[in-house]
Amino acid sequence: MAERELTQVKPLAPVACFDIPAVEQQLDGPDGTPRPSGKGAILVGAGIFLSRISGIGREVAVAAFIGGGRIGDAYRAALTIPRLLQNLLGEGVLSASFIPIYSQLVEQGRRKDAGRLAGAVFGLLAVVTGLVVLAGWVLAKPLVSLLLWRLSEDTADLTVELARVMFAGIGFIVLAAWALGVLNAHRRFFLSYAAPVIWNAAQVGFMVGAWLVWQDVDASTRASDVARMAAWGVVLGGGLQFLVQVPLVLRLVPTLRLSLNWRRPDLGIVLSRFGPAFIGRGVVQVSAYVDLILAGLLAGGAIAALGFAQVIYFLPISLFAMSVAASDLPEMAREQDNSEALVRRLQTGLDRIGFYVLFSAVAFITLGGLIVGALLERGQFNGDHSVQVWWILAAYSLGLVASASARLLQNACFAAGDAKGPARVAVVRVAVAAAVGVVLMFSFDSYAVVDGSVERIGDFKVLSPLSDAERAEGAVRLGAVGLALGSTVAAWMEYGILRHRVRYLLRRRQPVRGPTGRLAIAGLSAAVLGAVLAWGFEPLPLLVAAPLALLVTGVVYVVLGRGSGVVAAEEAAGLLEQIWGRISRAARSKSRGE
Repeated sequence: MAERELTQVKPLAPVACFDIPAVEQQLDGPDGTPRPSGKGAILVGAGIFLSRISGIGREVAVAAFIGGGRIGDAYRAALTIPRLLQNLLGEGVLSASFIPIYSQLVEQGRRKDAGRLAGAVFGLLAVVTGLVVLAGWVLAKPLVSLLLWRLSEDTADLTVELARVMFAGIGFIVLAAWALGVLNAHRRFFLSYAAPVIWNAAQVGFMVGAWLVWQDVDASTRASDVARMAAWGVVLGGGLQFLVQVPLVLRLVPTLRLSLNWRRPDLGIVLSRFGPAFIGRGVVQVSAYVDLILAGLLAGGAIAALGFAQVIYFLPISLFAMSVAASDLPEMAREQDNSEALVRRLQTGLDRIGFYVLFSAVAFITLGGLIVGALLERGQFNGDHSVQVWWILAAYSLGLVASASARLLQNACFAAGDAKGPARVAVVRVAVAAAVGVVLMFSFDSYAVVDGSVERIGDFKVLSPLSDAERAEGAVRLGAVGLALGSTVAAWMEYGILRHRVRYLLRRRQPVRGPTGRLAIAGLSAAVLGAVLAWGFEPLPLLVAAPLALLVTGVVYVVLGRGSGVVAAEEAAGLLEQIWGRISRAARSKSRGE
């Protein structure tokens, strides 16, 4: 490509200040008419919904067949360690570097250049991923020893064995993220976000099969064998998650040419953005490793409990934040001149995310015991484990709105060509989360769940870990709650900094604002009602109490939020009216028929 042509692919420039009300989310199309992006968000949300529901099904299987103790710690740690690949080379980095440039080439009709860029990115990504997978296999034991030096010998050995297998599976997921980037740029959202269903299904299938095959061995050996088979499910599922997207990629990009041509000028732009984004995602991975290291200092079961809580916690972030952010990023990258539409899109996205995520936070805090119990309480996972995970989930949920909104603000920075800013903010977030977590976690580890009640066991600890004997005694302790609270403090700090950074990039007098203040009455009312229902529904079976309580509090939240001026609240209220109208008409028809 000539240098003259390359200059046409430029980052978004900062735009002027506009005070645009939160109205229907749309951008201008090629003919100057508004192009709605809501359909993209819906498709992303539908794909993520299926993916996350299957992920919940995987966690149900993990809880039942592997449990939340020593083997659960090994499984969760082994899955966390190779995710270095996914976090450093996966969707987040490609969103900041590859997708905006590729989207602009496609929009300009330069299909041949776009195909060659995609092929060059894939070639380099495959080589780097392969080398990291190989290094992970060789260095698994030193990594586990470095990160989790207080694990028992048996747990550490199992963790090493599982991590070596899982490295290959996560490598395939990185390649699947490349396919996701290509499909998103062509506004094909559903398949790439639904593809993880295969990954989750493979693991569940392997776990169920192993549980049925090894029925005659003791429970501990059986759980270990299930964990080993689940690791191979990670490999098969990762490969299938990538391969299922390949046919559509080849159909959409007939000019795709795989290469290792790192001298391409457009690839140079991608790599220039890749570095800061890589550092930012590296910080995220460091954060995951810091959590893993700190959880390894707590009582046994902390690593597994954190993992269960995080899966539930990330469900609304994935459904409501990632769906909006992912569908908006290609449109933001295309929209270089229409600053009015960009500001409108950002404000509407924050409103939409905040409305749904605020209710999720309220539900997790007040109804979390019912939700966790209904999802996980069976097999190797008992009621005390449910309370433990609920407390961790509630602590995370205090920062849920901030964490979810930050996803869209980060993408606004990426679309404006600013990858360094979010990376610097991520560094500060990790430091704050770790500092607050260390201060709190040992104090919380002095408390344990005994027959459903929280009690202090032994001496109160401040900045002092439990002894090896106390860590191994099997009590369901709450130290991981301190780590979750550290994450919450850091999330609000990150959100505040990113709001002001986006204000600077968009040259606005005031930062864009979320809808939390406008939804205060609805949120507080739902919280009080949720707490009452959690107490009142306690005698009911969990599978009845949890969905019933969620339904009642959700309806109250939507009804009270309707007058807030938040578009998503109006949409949700309208949907409720339609549902109620159909139910009423069906009831009247049935009555007349009788």
